[in-house]
Amino acid sequence: MKRILVPIDFSQYAENALKTAAIIARKNNSEIFILHLLELPSQMQDALSDGNSIPEVMLFIKKANEKITKITEQSYLDDVIIHVMVRFEKAFSGILAFVENNQIDLIVMGSHGTSGIEDILIGSNAEKVVRLSNIPVLVIKKNPDSFKPDNFVFASDFSKEIKKPFKKMLRFVEIFDAKLYLVMICSPNSFKTTLESEKTMNKFVKKHNIKNHSLHIFNDTNIENGIINFAQHVNADLIGICTHGRTGLAHFFNGSISEDIVNHSSKPVITFRISG
Repeated sequence: MKRILVPIDFSQYAENALKTAAIIARKNNSEIFILHLLELPSQMQDALSDGNSIPEVMLFIKKANEKITKITEQSYLDDVIIHVMVRFEKAFSGILAFVENNQIDLIVMGSHGTSGIEDILIGSNAEKVVRLSNIPVLVIKKNPDSFKPDNFVFASDFSKEIKKPFKKMLRFVEIFDAKLYLVMICSPNSFKTTLESEKTMNKFVKKHNIKNHSLHIFNDTNIENGIINFAQHVNADLIGICTHGRTGLAHFFNGSISEDIVNHSSKPVITFRISG
């Protein structure tokens, strides 16, 4: 994870994400890309595409660059390689396009408490990024005085399809030399016996070289509550989960556990996309 993207809207939540990205960058010798997206009215977009200069747009750009410059001068970014971009695009599509065009390895986003992403990342934009991003997305909830995920909970069904995202997760764990709590959540709607769960987890884990980990089976009313409650139970610093990136009716009927966890957990959450 050498190239980290932090979308900023100049809120405190975005700055929390940037502080976290700086900690990761120092730990992993990474570069940070700060991206501010300006969503302009259609008439202004048309004028810009025709090569016209609009005073209001120029003012937006000037103010944005002034704010970004002030941010890049903060001491928590000392000794970190920073790249700054201001783009005229919608938040969701602009973030994903930037990731694709700049070989980004990780997105770090800020979130407000337990009620979801605010400002330019509010509502559907944040959900789309978490749901559709092909790279890991780390969502930060609070001001990270020292982001140090010593205890990392990774919840999964440990099926064959998570093999690739699981390897990405392990690389992130290795950066911080964290203890890994691997947990399978059993609920009335996704019930497995203890023996069946243990067999599945042990078979999966044997195929990977994991240094410091423990296996857990946790029962709860549903998967979302199970993940959040287990993370509280073991005093986790970070929650990891895979996302299918479902869209359309499949997403509507199946829901998205990853998005629910991101919105409702008070702890930082990192999501890993399952391909296909």
